[in-house]
Amino acid sequence: MHSSWKEFLNAEFGKPYFQELSHFLSKEYAEKTIFPPKSAVFRAFATDLEDIKVVILGQDPYHTPGAAMGLAFSVPASEKIPPSLVNIYKEIDSDLGQVYADLKTMNPALALDPADYRHHNPSGDLSPWADQGVLLLNNVLTVEAHFAGSHRGKGWETFTENVIRYLSASRDHLVFILWGRDARSKKSLIDASKHLVIESAHPSPLSAHAGFFGSRPFSRTNDYLKSVGKTPIIW
Repeated sequence: MHSSWKEFLNAEFGKPYFQELSHFLSKEYAEKTIFPPKSAVFRAFATDLEDIKVVILGQDPYHTPGAAMGLAFSVPASEKIPPSLVNIYKEIDSDLGQVYADLKTMNPALALDPADYRHHNPSGDLSPWADQGVLLLNNVLTVEAHFAGSHRGKGWETFTENVIRYLSASRDHLVFILWGRDARSKKSLIDASKHLVIESAHPSPLSAHAGFFGSRPFSRTNDYLKSVGKTPIIW
């Protein structure tokens, strides 16, 4: 965790809800297989608070072995790119055009074939986004192996809401990207008079065609950042 988050995180860690959550997690990690590893649970907060320009809110970590790495939607470079991230890459391709132009030139059929993203697209590691000031935050930061949503309702939602409130109040001109019902429910926590809020359906294959595709969050984010004098993100 970056030192810039120390004051906020220490305050949260001392609250009763987080102490109950910590007790729950200690038992879970001792008795079950939990993702991500303990060392990566707060990896999103390695990004300097003052450098954050964009907040992307996910749901909970990937629940399959080797996938969760503490950054929402991201997987280690060695892992197969998950379907939701494949769809994110498709939207980048559609939205920004030139991003994967070389892939289309090489073989146009590959650009829309999820099975080939593992071999031809960039890896699923989104650390370069975090390095540019994108906070990749899940609504729930841990999960039991093979049981999606298993750590919901244990206190993480309160923590995430407090992070969003804090960022909204303490910073100016951030972009909050809310994908899916869980993320969009946090919209009321954000001061839209000084931040840009972009919301749509989740990029999951179950919902991407219900409003995620065509929402153009990446160009809209960069246009806004440029309009307020900030460096756009290289997606």
